[in-house]
Amino acid sequence: MHARKTPTAVRLLGFTPDAADGIASLLADAPACGPLYACLHEDSLQEPDVYLADGENACAMLRLSSMRSPPLALQVGGCERGNAWTRVERPLEAASLHATLAQLVAERRRTLERLCACGEPPLPERRRRQRGIGEGQDTDAVALRQPPRNGKVLIVDQGGAFRDHLARLVGEQRLPIAWTDSASAAVRLCDETPVLLAMINTSTPGIDPYALCAAIKAQEGAGRTAVVFLVGRAFCYDTARAHSAGVRGLLDQPVADRSLVAMLQRLASMPA
Repeated sequence: MHARKTPTAVRLLGFTPDAADGIASLLADAPACGPLYACLHEDSLQEPDVYLADGENACAMLRLSSMRSPPLALQVGGCERGNAWTRVERPLEAASLHATLAQLVAERRRTLERLCACGEPPLPERRRRQRGIGEGQDTDAVALRQPPRNGKVLIVDQGGAFRDHLARLVGEQRLPIAWTDSASAAVRLCDETPVLLAMINTSTPGIDPYALCAAIKAQEGAGRTAVVFLVGRAFCYDTARAHSAGVRGLLDQPVADRSLVAMLQRLASMPA
C-alpha cells in the first residue's frame, strides 16, 4: 500500500486569472509517481513550499527578490534577470513543468533534512522582519499593530482533537488554547476573555463561519482578535463575504505543523 502524500503548496505570483487557472490545471494532472500539488488561495496564510512567478511581471519578480530569504521559486517565461531562479520557457509544457518542479521539491526536501540532522531551525519565514521600536517607530504605534500577549487561541471545531494537537505542538505554557463547538460560546469567550486568535473549522455542524466571524469582530475590543478559517476541500470559500466579515485568512486542511507554528508566531505573537 502506498503512503498518502502531502500536497506541495504552490503560491502563484503575477499571473492573470486565465493563466493561473491553466497552471493550476497542469499541476492537478501531475504524474502519480511525483509530488502532488495544491495552489494556495490568495487569502491563504500557509507558507508555500514553492513559488511560481510570471517572469514577465516585474512586480512579481520584485516581490520574490525582496523576500528576506531567497525562496524556492520557478520563473515562468520572461527574460533572464541574472538571479538564481530556475526558469522554464513559455508556452508551458506539462512534462517539462512537472520534471522541473519535482527536482526543486526534491532539493528543498534534502535541504530540510540536512537542517534537521544538524539540529538547525527550518528555513526562515519568507516575509520581511518587522522593524523594532528603535527604528523610527514609537511605542504606541507598535502597540496598536501588535496583538496583546496575554490572550489565548480559541478553536471552534466539532471535536477537541485539533485543539489537543495544537497544545502538544506549541505547549500551553507558551500559548493557552481553548476549544468550543458552539457559536454562542465562542462569541461569549471572545467577549469575556482576551482572545488573540480564533480558528474556525468551516465544517463545524450548525455554525455559519462568516456570521460567527462577524459577531466576534463586532464586539468592543475585538479589533485585535484575528479570525482564521480552517477550510476543507468541500468548502467553497467566498472571498467577498470573508473580507466583509473580517476574516484574516484561511488555512487548507490538513494543515502542516510548520504552517501552524509560523501563523501563531505571526498572528498571536507566540515566542519562537
